[in-house]
Amino acid sequence: QLVMGMFAGKEPAQFRVRFGESASEAMSDIGGEAGATNDHATRDLEIAAPWLGSIEVGNTGFRFVRIDLLDRDRPILLKEVNAISSYRDLPYLGSFRCSDERLNRIWQTGAYTVHLNMQHYLWDGIKRDRLVWIGDMHPETLTVCSVFGECDVVPRSLDYARDTFPLPGWMNGISSYSIWWVIIHHEWYRSHGNLDYLQEQRDYLVPLLHQLMEKIGESNEEQLDGRFLDWPSSGDEQAIHAGLQALMVMAMDAGADLCETLGDLDMAEACRTAAGRLRQHRPDPGNSKQAAALLALSGLAPAEQMNREVLAQDGAQRMSTFYGIYILQAMARAGNHQGAIDCIREYWGGMLDLGATTFWEDFDINWLDGAARIDELVPEGKIDVHASYGAHCYKGLRHSLCHGWASGPTSWLIEQVLGIQVLEPGCAKIRFNPNLADLEWAEGTLPTPHGVVTIRHQKLREGRMRSVFTAPPGVQIVSD
Repeated sequence: QLVMGMFAGKEPAQFRVRFGESASEAMSDIGGEAGATNDHATRDLEIAAPWLGSIEVGNTGFRFVRIDLLDRDRPILLKEVNAISSYRDLPYLGSFRCSDERLNRIWQTGAYTVHLNMQHYLWDGIKRDRLVWIGDMHPETLTVCSVFGECDVVPRSLDYARDTFPLPGWMNGISSYSIWWVIIHHEWYRSHGNLDYLQEQRDYLVPLLHQLMEKIGESNEEQLDGRFLDWPSSGDEQAIHAGLQALMVMAMDAGADLCETLGDLDMAEACRTAAGRLRQHRPDPGNSKQAAALLALSGLAPAEQMNREVLAQDGAQRMSTFYGIYILQAMARAGNHQGAIDCIREYWGGMLDLGATTFWEDFDINWLDGAARIDELVPEGKIDVHASYGAHCYKGLRHSLCHGWASGPTSWLIEQVLGIQVLEPGCAKIRFNPNLADLEWAEGTLPTPHGVVTIRHQKLREGRMRSVFTAPPGVQIVSD
């Protein structure tokens, strides 16, 4: 918002306004090697600001603004420049704190990243693409469940995709994204237990499951089209096949549970049969952490083996902002909670070290070498990490620096470190199975349909631990 005073001539004042998620983006021109664009949201524009009035511009995501006066031949009185934040006024019902302040910042940053993308729909990124991408929504939905509880932005977005992409088309044109739609509904019902909403999905869910079953070949391997996992694995056909095979198993397992809940026992059994067939084909993930994680989570490969041979190799190398949550989950399933926590510190913490206040569409740990912070103009001899890196559709300054799919540690720290694991729909039964690794203590909360669960774990001497919790009526607590 620009607030103008009284100035000679009364003709509107001409300005150029440039927004940026980094300082360098705010200083950039459209086009060129740096890749600055006005795609999805106009971030570089000329405006006419009224005499003794105000104007609001820039419906985009930004941290930095450059304002140039285009009227060079007269004095202009610019009284105020105000930034306006448009967001859902929601309390953070979920929380996480521990003895490591770096992890605390990472948890909060992931929550804030998703919060900014909770607009009318659950967007992928606040600058770009500002669209509903169903695969992106799964890590975001885990964060919503962990921090905000039941919120209409998730079902509104799921239903929007359902109605926008009728069968036999895939959601967003990507077969794995239709699979993620099934898995998200399974997660949403597990967290909130809203049977009425689940029943509204039957007429789409059951035909979709049939369609997925038709993509199982005679040798029990997936034969999907619209093939995609995440950007870093694009082009790695071995990884994509292994990942899609695992996702098909996960879809059939989730579909069986959902159909049984809906009373469609024949379809539930068909899903179990399909899952059994798919489990007879066990692909090799190669060195792909994304594929190895999905194989472990689906049960197609032992988690301990995937952790030892792939996931625990090279620290935060070959990580993925999108599939990072599944890599962390698979490491936890293998019992490698310490390795997962170290990876969070190095990988997501690396973005914080570069000045991030939200997590990015993509990140490579090697980008840290010689990089300038994104909240400063690039000093001589330093690398502009925003303008210099990126790939595929997010090269250079087009790269989104606020992408909800990168929020994985926020839900993971609650589920795995605090050990709050939902066992029955609507959080009717919850298990506490904490894993503090090298932390001295950890505490937090989880929203449920019945109220907020609170928990604190404190290490004591001789390897013992003291846990204190409170749970509202309607939530049964069990512990290992």
